[in-house]
Amino acid sequence: MKKSNCFCMTVVLILSLIAASGCAKNPSLTKPVNLAATSDSAKDVTVIYPVKKHGHKGGDVTPSQAYKMAMEDQHVFIVDVRTRPEYVLVGHPTIAYHVPVKFWTGKHTSKGYGMIPNENFAQDLKNRFNPETDTLIFMCRSGGRSCEAANEAAAKANWPVDQTYNMMGGFEGDKVKNKDSVFDGKRVLGGWKNEGLPWTYSVDPKRGYPEAN
Repeated sequence: MKKSNCFCMTVVLILSLIAASGCAKNPSLTKPVNLAATSDSAKDVTVIYPVKKHGHKGGDVTPSQAYKMAMEDQHVFIVDVRTRPEYVLVGHPTIAYHVPVKFWTGKHTSKGYGMIPNENFAQDLKNRFNPETDTLIFMCRSGGRSCEAANEAAAKANWPVDQTYNMMGGFEGDKVKNKDSVFDGKRVLGGWKNEGLPWTYSVDPKRGYPEAN
């Protein structure tokens, strides 16, 4: 086994053990993910998805759980709350609807890309979905903004908390943190793309945010 592969395996297992201490009471937060993309030997490694913002409204599901829910129930929708550049240029789930919880300002700050809140987020949700019948699963890059979206939906759109979910791991997953790995800083730990779920770059006018039309 190559030295870099050993390091990669080690960091994945350490991250899993650390996350397990906070999620052990909820086995639904674990999901076996094939991490062959990170190492030729890193197969069948169990990634434990952490909740980025504890205490948010609604529940938590893994990408695979979200996909299964949406495919089996016509009233369950995956809502991509990332910015338009992310949705278009990074890609998105083929079945996701785009309703940004924040907009990119076009500027870059010391803390990352500048973003401002979408003041119409609650109304945007109500324009497309029905709180009396629809369940919404919010998804972002790795699981932070999706928690914020769940809170916004409950507070400003009066969405029932038992009909809102945060998708842990988001679209891209978490970063590898290992200076000795060629994958250091890369988002290859879990997430929609890394679980091999269907995604695309193409924007469907029926699912895209209105500004895309």
